[in-house]
Parts: sequence; structure tokens; C-alpha cells
Amino acid sequence: MSDHNHHHHAPASFGRAFAIGVALNLGFVVLEAVYGLIGHSVALLADAGHNLGDVLGLAAAWLASELARRAPSPRFSYGLGHATILAALFNAVFLLVAVGAISWEAILRLGSPEPVAGATVMVVAAIGIVVNGVTAWLFAAGRDDLNLRGAFLHMLADALVAAGVVVAGLVIAVTGWPWLDPVASLAVNAVIVVGTWRLLRESFGMSMAAAPSGVEPGEVRAYLASHPAVSSLHDLHIWPISTAEIALTCHLVTPDGHPGDPFLHELCAELSRRFRIRHATIQIEIEEGLCALAPDEVV
Repeated sequence: MSDHNHHHHAPASFGRAFAIGVALNLGFVVLEAVYGLIGHSVALLADAGHNLGDVLGLAAAWLASELARRAPSPRFSYGLGHATILAALFNAVFLLVAVGAISWEAILRLGSPEPVAGATVMVVAAIGIVVNGVTAWLFAAGRDDLNLRGAFLHMLADALVAAGVVVAGLVIAVTGWPWLDPVASLAVNAVIVVGTWRLLRESFGMSMAAAPSGVEPGEVRAYLASHPAVSSLHDLHIWPISTAEIALTCHLVTPDGHPGDPFLHELCAELSRRFRIRHATIQIEIEEGLCALAPDEVV
């Protein structure tokens, strides 16, 4: 006997926000690349490469968001929400590869720094603050969805990084020290790696069906076991369906008999309220020790 609390929650559409964000960032990538070459600024070229990654990342997140809105089918019974996890994993891997290539170029430039147009660097980076700030604002309302929250935080961090480039450009313009440009580039890359490494770790874990970082399995187990009707539980699994939806299955042993549908409905409602688990499947067993899935080592 079991209770299924499975509902398909189509995420709110952010198609317009994605379209504006992609267009703004793509235009800025071209601007940065052109003036980075004109001004001999590896910092601007580094940020252009990073922002190109942002464009691809936004496009991937946009595609995944649209796929997640599709209704479930007999073959894809949970829908296509898992695409949002794959998009996050793609973004993380792509950014780390791009940062590695840009860092290598900056290290080579340290050995033979070239004159840098500090004023050009400042102006272009200042535009970047506006572009990234506006893009972040477009996704501010979707921060409950990890996929959209990732886009928001990434754009916000980029705005802060652009502010750092403005400061570097100012110092170069005043001091005439061209070596500050590759140093600033390496500092920008370090900031990106720190943020991207967490994204990589979390998205990889979610792609491997690990419990989302915001859910503590021990707390879920303790809550389920705390009910007076439950003597024990086993075969507990918690995994992400998408970056916004979490699923759970478990077996509860109730020796006094089936506690009834109200018990199951209340349990599912509490799982949703406390842990954001909206897809719960709970199997009720009366006798202890008869289930072949009871041992922890059995999947």
C-alpha cells in the first residue's frame, strides 16, 4: 500500500528574461573582444571569454527551463526537468575550461606585458557592470528555482568582477603599470573558479541522484520515524527531478495496521512544507523484517 503525491509543477516562464539577457551579454562580448584587442587588454579579453560562457550558459539554462515546462509523457514520466541539472553541469564544465585557457594566456602575458589602454578598460568594464546588473535583475524573481538562482548569482558576481576591472583600469591609467592587467585577469579567474567549483560539485551530485544540498536526509528520516504509528522505516531515497523539484520514496512499518489515507496525505503535506519534497511515494508495511529492501546496503 502506498501514497503517491506526484504533481507536475510547470515552472514560471522566464523566456523573455532569457532572451533579453542573451542579447545584452552577446552584444557586450563583441564589444569587450573588440576593445580588448584594440587596447591590448588581456583582462578585457578574459572577461569577454567569460561572458561568452555566460551567453552559452544562459542559452543552456533557457533551453532547459523550456524543456522543464513540458508535460510528462509515458516514457519521460517525470517530464524533462532533469535538463536543468544537465544545463548547470554543462555551464560549470565549460566555464572551468575557458578559465584555464584564459589563465594560461595571462601567465604568458606576465612575462612580457604590453601597454594597456587603462581608460578603455575602465569604460568597457563599466558598461559590463550595467549589462550584468540588468541581467541579474531580470532573474531576481526566480531565485526559488536553483537553475534561475544560479543565473541570478552568476550575473551578480559578474557585475562585481567588472567593478574590479574598472578599479584595475584606473590604477593602470594612473601608474602606467601594464603588468597589473594580467594580474587582474588572474584575480578575476580566481573569483570565477571559486563560484564555478561549487556549481560543478552540486550539479554533478544532482546528476548522480544525490539528495539536494538544501535537504538533510537525516532530518527527513527523523521526521518520518517520529510519528507514533511508525515503528521503523527503510528504503529511503531522496533525489532531484530538476533543480526545483525533489522526489522521495520510502517504506514505513506500522505494526498496528494501515494508519489510513489522512495519515499519508498529512505526511506528504509536511514533507512539502518542511523539505520542499513535492513528489513523495510512501509504502506502508505491517510486518517488520519481511521486505527484501529493508537492509541499508540493498538498493
